[in-house]
Amino acid sequence: MKTIHETLETPVASECDVLVCGGGPAGFAAAVAAARAGADTLLLEQSNCLGGMSTAGMMSHWSGCDSSPIGLEITDRMRRYGALPPGWTEDKRWCCSHEALKEAMFEIAAEAGVRVQLHTWVAGAVVEGGAAKGAITESKSGREAVLAKVSVDATGDGDLAARAGAAFDLGREGDGACQPATLMFLLGGVDTDRAILPPSFESLVQVPKGEIQALGKARLPAPAGHVLLYPTRLPGCVCVNMTNAVGVDATDARSVTRAEIECRAQIEPIVAFLREFAPGYEKCYALASAQNVGIRESRHFRGLYTLTAEDIVAGRSFDDWIAVRNWFNFDIHNVGGSGLDANGAQAHFQAAGTYQIPYRCCVPEALDGLLLAGRNISGTHKAHSNFRVMTICADVGFGAGFAAALAAKAGIRPRDVDVADVQRLLRAAGVEP
Repeated sequence: MKTIHETLETPVASECDVLVCGGGPAGFAAAVAAARAGADTLLLEQSNCLGGMSTAGMMSHWSGCDSSPIGLEITDRMRRYGALPPGWTEDKRWCCSHEALKEAMFEIAAEAGVRVQLHTWVAGAVVEGGAAKGAITESKSGREAVLAKVSVDATGDGDLAARAGAAFDLGREGDGACQPATLMFLLGGVDTDRAILPPSFESLVQVPKGEIQALGKARLPAPAGHVLLYPTRLPGCVCVNMTNAVGVDATDARSVTRAEIECRAQIEPIVAFLREFAPGYEKCYALASAQNVGIRESRHFRGLYTLTAEDIVAGRSFDDWIAVRNWFNFDIHNVGGSGLDANGAQAHFQAAGTYQIPYRCCVPEALDGLLLAGRNISGTHKAHSNFRVMTICADVGFGAGFAAALAAKAGIRPRDVDVADVQRLLRAAGVEP
């Protein structure tokens, strides 16, 4: 590959106690927690809003922990906005009302004192003596640096941690395969009184022309082929999780571009399929699509502890817990096509109870000055399929944000933070193991 040599002097645009990269559920929660703990906090986000997959990604619903204080705060705050139709009901608390979510998150962040900068990409890391000292960014303002006492990587793919030299593995153990990518979209014109809403791969629904999952497998263009449909609060509107792109490397812009194009090309056939086979969808149409394709899996960083599927099934507790009462299934989308992967378990998932995530999963095994938050924490491929969902990611970010603030204020490494102090802040915020 040809190369170009650059000699750069990068201006320092900002300095802060805690820098959070990525404004999705994990990063938003981390920034709010850090600011509430008294840290001067800057939150960088590449898109035009906060919320990540819950907003720009048009995800259908929050899941993973129905007792999450930060999750409950977000969903309660949505009720204030005109973007949310009247008639809010508890059974739809966890539906993602995308426009109301955007407003709620901006307001909560502002009240906490978080400084927010949108339209900004992480392009590199500032590293000194084996410790992250901030980030190099690219934006319409050009190439700039942000210096921080402690950084939190909540980019999903772990872009800051990777550029700082933290060790990671890509995808599944053994072959590096990652779960497929999906472009979420909304349907309008649905007769929601009659509409079928299969929520999982194992939801088998009989319709006049057969069983809907079997029909999807036979009629939709591969690698699409499953039928996942979710209610919204909007009249006549359903959220669709049916596009599918396999073999995607989320750390490669060319690979992600292919995924975007492939998924968009599947929307029209999906709409036609639903009109023909799904009751209630006879007059449906594509209403809106996500700002970007949703990435389920990429880098798994090596932390001081690696969460395993066995930890989840056993409902394991940890002395250094920072996210608690987690409950989800092994939602492994087929790495080679549509439907549930052979290693996944939805309807047949069994566990001894809820599980906890330890602080050690957020601490890179060698790199200092940085914490991980969200789906990029240290965990196996199978465990990741459980903890990658939005509410669990938000709870991990909430704990990591408090820890980052404590480390920054004390001038110590994140790995040296007394987790009991983090847990006191979490308990004061309503988190109880």
